[in-house]
Amino acid sequence: MFFHLKACARVLGVTAAAILSAAPALADTWPSKPVTVIVPFPAGGGTDAFARPLTAQLSKQLGKQFVIDNRGGAGGTVGASIAAKAAPDGYTVFIGGAHHAIAPSFYPKLDYDIEKDFIPITVIAQPPQVVVVNPKVQAKTLQELIAYAKANPGKLNYGSAGNGSSHHLAGELFKLETKTFITHIPYKGAGPALSDLIAGQVDIVFDGLGSSAQHIRGGRINALAVAATKRSPAFPNVPTAAEAGVKNFEVSTWYAMWVPKNTPKEIVDRLYAETRKALDSAEMKAIWLNNGSEIPNFTPDQFAQFQRAEIKRWAEVVQRSGAKID
Repeated sequence: MFFHLKACARVLGVTAAAILSAAPALADTWPSKPVTVIVPFPAGGGTDAFARPLTAQLSKQLGKQFVIDNRGGAGGTVGASIAAKAAPDGYTVFIGGAHHAIAPSFYPKLDYDIEKDFIPITVIAQPPQVVVVNPKVQAKTLQELIAYAKANPGKLNYGSAGNGSSHHLAGELFKLETKTFITHIPYKGAGPALSDLIAGQVDIVFDGLGSSAQHIRGGRINALAVAATKRSPAFPNVPTAAEAGVKNFEVSTWYAMWVPKNTPKEIVDRLYAETRKALDSAEMKAIWLNNGSEIPNFTPDQFAQFQRAEIKRWAEVVQRSGAKID
């Protein structure tokens, strides 16, 4: 009996050692093939503006391609649903944003739970929302836009990245704070909404600065205000909404990275470390500044807490505004 117990102990010891030695090996060998990065909006939107340079940098650091798969629809929830059901093997990464903190209170029958079905990695960008208009709109300032909207209720419209997106809720919050009525036109992403804004098919977009920046600089659209507590260093001449006379209109959007639940911790830890390394590089800092965003610094635990607070905050905005699917 004593010999049998000693033999069992030796076997168990060898097994435990094998498991412990396998942990760093798993992180060291990942990735051994391309990694799919699901972006839940069409190309050309705010998520893309940060996801594409980040994935290019990760590809360079890790020696394997991080390939973006744009899956737009339903305010980003279609792509999130696909990502939630992906194999938890480290070869599917999800990059979404503030929209996914709004969705739980806006879409009552989601087939995934952003908190339970994903592991948070980190927030990758936090650009402010910006009020942008087509140059044909008869308003050069935010106050002129409000005055025109009040004199012509329902005549102006605004495009969004979809029902329940931060663009949509920013528009509804703007209407509440300014006591105006502007018609909502949902798209499958910010990219298509911006294209129609530039073409003059829609009048206004409440957009994340990351996707609007290049078009503002190019003179294709006009920026009237940023919905933040301070001006953007990238656009110092654009006033804050408070400076422009709308004191309670503050909407900072954010973009973040998750992986499906049950992804091995060793891979989660390495992905976080490599993402932080990428974001701290000079190349990323320059791109983020150009896109009007600072480099955020969230650990996975801090991101989880932030996400929970954002879900609560947006639920209150949804309830207060009465926003619904258009």
